[in-house]
Amino acid sequence: MAEQQKKYDLLIANGQVIDPANGLNARLDVAVNEGVIVTVARGIPKEDAKIVIDVKGSYVTPGLIDIHTHVYPLLPSPSRLYAIEPDSHMLRSGVTTAVDVGTAGWRDFLDFKESIIDTSQVRVLAMLNVAAGGMVRMISEQTPSDMHPEITAAVAKQYPDIIVGVKAAHYWAGKPFDDIHVPWASVDSGLKAAGLADLPFMIDFCPNYESPGRSYEELVLEKLRPGDIHTHVFAKQFPIVDDNGKVLPHMRKARERGVYFDVGHGAGSFWFRNGKRALDDGFAPDTLSTDMHYASVKPAGLDQLLLMSKFMNMGMSLEDVIKRSTSEPAKLIRRPDLGTLSVGACADIAVLRALSGDFGYVDCGGARLQGDSRLDCQLTIREGNVAYDTNGLSMPDWREAPEEYWKMPFLPGPGQKA
Repeated sequence: MAEQQKKYDLLIANGQVIDPANGLNARLDVAVNEGVIVTVARGIPKEDAKIVIDVKGSYVTPGLIDIHTHVYPLLPSPSRLYAIEPDSHMLRSGVTTAVDVGTAGWRDFLDFKESIIDTSQVRVLAMLNVAAGGMVRMISEQTPSDMHPEITAAVAKQYPDIIVGVKAAHYWAGKPFDDIHVPWASVDSGLKAAGLADLPFMIDFCPNYESPGRSYEELVLEKLRPGDIHTHVFAKQFPIVDDNGKVLPHMRKARERGVYFDVGHGAGSFWFRNGKRALDDGFAPDTLSTDMHYASVKPAGLDQLLLMSKFMNMGMSLEDVIKRSTSEPAKLIRRPDLGTLSVGACADIAVLRALSGDFGYVDCGGARLQGDSRLDCQLTIREGNVAYDTNGLSMPDWREAPEEYWKMPFLPGPGQKA
């Protein structure tokens, strides 16, 4: 069959397909054409594809979604080191969609879009900070006069394909902000903006138990709406479990109300002493996210796969960690077209391998968990293009490679999309 007559650009063959959105966990082939998934079935003829990649022994999943990241550096702010570059950090861990949550407010969103979102191979979505200066000018998050729900909502409505939520964060009640702070100003402003834009609201909450009328229980039981998200759920400061390791009643009541709980690991927001005990008592997070930024990547090489591996070694199944990194975050941001291998979906695909051995996992409180498994990324496909291929699975053997095959033609250059 002539190459121009072949049905598929790419065939990923013999993998164990795990696609929670469609209830799939079976050995299947995945065929891609023109950047779209066209067939998921067993025994797709290899002669029908231009490129065949045999991934026997590996897991084939939808491209992973990291629902809490920071990828926008605003120059010349000193916090330019805070963000990470999405393509170099995420494709190697199977992540094809990153949600930047609150790094930019409305004042800087256009620059964020033009400098990062429009030029990244990773699909970058955003939750817009209700504070005009966002996290790159963090004093803005402490300034109620900088919080403009109407403007935030208007900008979000202007970019509905990119902005998938509203974020508020780092607002301290009590000293030294007594003179300027209304206890719930940040939360209320964010909720108003999200309501006006008809979007979910994510909160990075800073409780202050010396400030009456601003408790975590009130946040999750009264303030947050169904579909809203509390990130950093297993951070040290939140009342999640009691002294006996049992999940506190307000957590289950909040979940019954429709509040979602995201990990948001980061450099200081995950403790085994909360997360492992909650998991053991049947309270798993709704989504796994890294809160990836300079400080969280540098110490232990945190990425989505390391986080998924950590939760597997805490007792979560492989299928569950994939679900909480694909279909569940897609649901929370109301993008059912992502995190799936459905026919017609964008061909964002991760090929993963499970390694066995002795592995240590650390939390943000100086504690360690011993594990016996770790996930490793073999291949990442973004919009039907091979974007990461550490073992050369998509490449011919050097003895068979044609002379003109002198570079990796499927990889985009700097600032170019695939």
